[in-house]
Amino acid sequence: MQAMAVIIRPPPQPISANARTRFTAGPPSARLQRIQSRPVKRGKTSWPVWLFLLALVVPWIIYIGPMRMSLYRFLLLIMVLPCMSMWATGKAGRIRIADIALILYWIWGTVSFMDNNGLPASLQPSGIGFVETLGAYMLGRCYVRNANDFYNMITLLFMIVAFLFPFAIFELLTGTNVLSGAFEIIFPTVAGLTGPDEMRAGLFRARTVFDHPILFGMCTGNILALVHLVLGYQKSFFQRALRSGIVAATSLCSLSAGPLAALAVQGLLLAWNGLLRNVKSRWKILIGLLLMLVLALELFAKRTPVEIFLQYLLYDPLSYWYRVLEWSYGWASVMKHPLFGLGLNDWERGATMLPSIDSFWLALAVQHGLVTVFFLWLSVFSVFSVVALTKGLDRKLIEYRTGFLITMTAFFVLGWTVAFWDHAYVLFLFVLGSGVWIADAKEAPAGKRSAGLD
Repeated sequence: MQAMAVIIRPPPQPISANARTRFTAGPPSARLQRIQSRPVKRGKTSWPVWLFLLALVVPWIIYIGPMRMSLYRFLLLIMVLPCMSMWATGKAGRIRIADIALILYWIWGTVSFMDNNGLPASLQPSGIGFVETLGAYMLGRCYVRNANDFYNMITLLFMIVAFLFPFAIFELLTGTNVLSGAFEIIFPTVAGLTGPDEMRAGLFRARTVFDHPILFGMCTGNILALVHLVLGYQKSFFQRALRSGIVAATSLCSLSAGPLAALAVQGLLLAWNGLLRNVKSRWKILIGLLLMLVLALELFAKRTPVEIFLQYLLYDPLSYWYRVLEWSYGWASVMKHPLFGLGLNDWERGATMLPSIDSFWLALAVQHGLVTVFFLWLSVFSVFSVVALTKGLDRKLIEYRTGFLITMTAFFVLGWTVAFWDHAYVLFLFVLGSGVWIADAKEAPAGKRSAGLD
């Protein structure tokens, strides 16, 4: 018979009367606040997440035959299959509708390429799409699995933005891109090939390590709500304002209307959340007000809500009219090819118009049809809704959730005004995947719970 081990524990030490009084004194809410205010020991960022986020700010262009590669693509190429295996075996939580919808989104895009351009021409863009789409999403899905992972990920993102800030200011004032110039010593960069960007109001549009000022503004500014609510949880007003100010100021150096709109959306939602913190139905009220506004615009305005939004957003009136033309020609193309889009083929437009489309959602519909937009929206809104409706979260996780939902709202709004590509595209999907853990979070102990969209 196997011997049974006996574990002898020392008797618990008595708690002094003073300590007991300090811990139990005051109303339950005060005791809860003291419990939640205890410092939390945070682990290290998972190495795949650490490498991925750092790779996003290395601007090297590396060609392998006809394929243009970058460091983040190499990393996602290595990680995509292991992450898919982790997801399929349940190591990233249970399989959700959003996961299946995103896989179908990539599959339909691949079918679109094959239908329009044939199999040989479809291999490279479909392969890159698999790596960037499922690689970035599954990386966040598999390696950001709890509050500490989430906090560490956002901390690293903020540190990257804070590092870029002085270089962006210098580029804004002088037009000299110091960082891309330093990286170009080893491999070429887009900034080194194209030179300084256009000036606006006597200032240069900063891009630092990114391919375009819009990418720079999006990737740095869209973490404003996360920095404010996650890193700023239980911090002083000055600490929150300082970090949030660094993020906003860095993004504004791009002098781009799209990132400015994302900052405005996040700022307004953060203000609404702060001012109406004690109103439990504040988000339902806001949704109702927005629906009434859109309905009023549809009934009484002579233009669509998108056109009105663009008019007040864009710096230049000519840019507004150009975007209106883009929507006219682009939507006509979607109606002619609603199922599979145009694939790699060019879209019909005015003779003086550029081939790019300044709207991610419209460009996606033009290239791959409305079904791809449906699948991607299904994935995004599925994550959004399941996270928003998760119950039993403590105060810290409610703040984390609010930051995530505001960030995804900013991405969605931004998608109507600019295109997502390269760094912005993979960051969007990585952040989407990194928030799914909130829906899997364990319920808080009794007394610390809060239901729904508190």
